[in-house]
Amino acid sequence: MVALAVLVALGGVALAVIAGGRPAAPDENIVMESRIRDLAAIAPVASQPPTPPTTADPAGSDRESAGPGDPAGVETAPETPASQPSAPPGPQGADGPGFTSTPPRLLVISPSTLTEQTKEDISRLKYVQKVDSFDGGAVKVSGVGLNLLAVDPARFRAWVPRAVADQQGVWSALARGEFVADSSAARRLGLVLGAEYQVDDGPRLRAAASATFGLPGVDGIVGEETGRRLGLPPGVALLVHGPEKATAVLKARVGRLLGSGSQVVAVGGSGTGKASTDKATADKAAPAKTGTGKPAKAARVTVGRPGSYLELYRASAEVCPGLSWTVLAAIGQVESSHGRNNGPSSAGAQGPMQFMPATWKAYGVDGDGDGVADIWSPYDAVPSAANYLCANGAAQGGKKLEKAIWFYNHSWSYVSKVLAISRGYAAAYP
Repeated sequence: MVALAVLVALGGVALAVIAGGRPAAPDENIVMESRIRDLAAIAPVASQPPTPPTTADPAGSDRESAGPGDPAGVETAPETPASQPSAPPGPQGADGPGFTSTPPRLLVISPSTLTEQTKEDISRLKYVQKVDSFDGGAVKVSGVGLNLLAVDPARFRAWVPRAVADQQGVWSALARGEFVADSSAARRLGLVLGAEYQVDDGPRLRAAASATFGLPGVDGIVGEETGRRLGLPPGVALLVHGPEKATAVLKARVGRLLGSGSQVVAVGGSGTGKASTDKATADKAAPAKTGTGKPAKAARVTVGRPGSYLELYRASAEVCPGLSWTVLAAIGQVESSHGRNNGPSSAGAQGPMQFMPATWKAYGVDGDGDGVADIWSPYDAVPSAANYLCANGAAQGGKKLEKAIWFYNHSWSYVSKVLAISRGYAAAYP
């Protein structure tokens, strides 16, 4: 269930990161990120209807007007009767007695529990003014990894932006044993506030709120007790505070002290934004090719280039009238987690919908009208999946739909999994 979230840092991101781009060679098994925004990569538990989010900003500001880095973008879901807090309430305000804001300059991820001596050695380094360690690790929900920190809210509160520290809903949610998502992860994964998510081989987590924590690679926060239930490794994450102008020096010194087994990441502006943007632009400009390296002469359908997987699945389902978009979404989740792992697989399947090249040759379509059917492009791959399912009778529903999904992957357990996830999407996106 739980894997220690100590991975090689890419572009200054500490925990689980996804490398973007097209594979350099067909036989490289790499993780890829789609160039369009995600649908929910993890489906809510269908039996738990989500409750609409409410804005926790006391000033009542419009969340749409806040920029992506605005820490005031805190959202909370209404409490359910079963989740009323039994623990003492969390912090009441960022300027309360004893509160001193200590914004983190470094996030350290260790492969094992940091010893008291190691933390003492770090605290004695020049420019270090404060350190604190927390539990952390990765859990999986519907096969998708979430990197979590498990914290004591009273201690962790000083490390978050003031606008977040002042939001009572965040701290009450942690006291109730619920999950507070980082705002960027909530958008990326399409998390529905108020919905419950089943941890693989573990408990359910209710997504009670989202907030901008500003910690690279951290998808969300839970309380210490919830972290223990999830089996998160203790004391593997360390936050370091010091003068902002000394961040680079601090990073170098902490890195030398800990050695190559740990990750040390500067928190805040890392100077990687331009490089990432340039790479994304270069990827977008790269000529599209099919899995065989030759342009495909295939049927053309019109789905355009929607800005999200949700829109893409809905548009692609129209290729096969009678097929629910939620089936396409479920297959996309199972096959590649919506473009996160495009392969090639060990069997040679490629792209976000994991087509074999021979099947692609027969059923691949040009979905965005660029003149090429590209096995790696979601704009072509998703409508091609609809085309393939339709050819096998999916539009007729019932047993015909089940058999069409079976043709996609010859396993009845696969069919059951796809249909279960499809029901979850139908509940989350009525």
